[in-house]
Formats: sequence, structure tokens, C-alpha cells
Amino acid sequence: MFSSWLLRGVVMTAVHVVARVVLGLAIIHAPLHSTVWKTIAVAVVVLVSLLWGGIDGIADARANPDPDDYEDLTVRWLKAGVFAGVVAGLISWILGSFVFAGIGQASLWVELIAGGSFTALLIFVPAFVGAAVGRWLMRRDQRKNSHDDDWSVHPDAQPTEQIERV
Repeated sequence: MFSSWLLRGVVMTAVHVVARVVLGLAIIHAPLHSTVWKTIAVAVVVLVSLLWGGIDGIADARANPDPDDYEDLTVRWLKAGVFAGVVAGLISWILGSFVFAGIGQASLWVELIAGGSFTALLIFVPAFVGAAVGRWLMRRDQRKNSHDDDWSVHPDAQPTEQIERV
């Protein structure tokens, strides 16, 4: 069974590699629009990471009502990002060297170090933001539905009966 970070890393590797191959093919067919294609490819990776991180944050806040009990999503997504960065860099270099000449790969070390670092941040930062927003949204909903803090319905907040004057 995959650990949670490895599953995320494998899926995000696939998302990054597919985005990069589609980007390469799009640039070959429409080279004058390369900036648009690059922006779309980066946006897809960021959006998938952001949404998945948000889903993780919501699920974690539902499972652990006390913020002190939250899981460590930061390390989970950092590991997933580093894994995806290195593996996607390796796969992209192999594809660029032997299969698709147009996907724009650099040397192996540049792909692994610089490309891997960029990909890791491209996955980690949006996932971290998504998890934080997901937890915040869940906590906000939990506070809205909680009547413990609402003094208008608390028995001690009801006006006491006036003492009869004799």
C-alpha cells in the first residue's frame, strides 16, 4: 500500500510529465504561443496541487476537531513535491533524449537539481496554501455550527426573574 506522500508524489509526477509532454507538443505546433502554453502547463500543476491540498486540509480538520491534533500535512506534501520533482525531471530527461525531441530538456543534472527544485516548490507551496485554506474553511464551519460559544442560548445568559417586592 502506498503511503500518503508517495501516492501524492506519483500522481503529481504523472500530472507534471503529462503537462510537460503536452506543452512540448503544443509548442512544436504553435511556437508563437509558447508563453501561453507554458502558463497553462504551470497553472495545471499548481491547480491540481492546490485543490488536493485543500481536500487534505478539509479532511484533516473534519477528522481532528482540535487543531492541536492535526496531521503534519507540511511534511507529507514536501516529500511528495521532492519525489515528484526528481522523478519528473528524470522521466522528462529520458523522454526528451530518446522519445520526444521537442519537450525542451536540459542536461540530466540540471533537470534533477534545478528542475526538480522548481517542480517541488510548484507542488509544495500550492498544496500547503490549499491545506491551510481547507482547514480554515472547515474550522469556520465548525465554529458556525457550534452553540457552545453562543451566549445568547446559554442558560446563564437568560434574564433572571425580578425579585418580588414585599
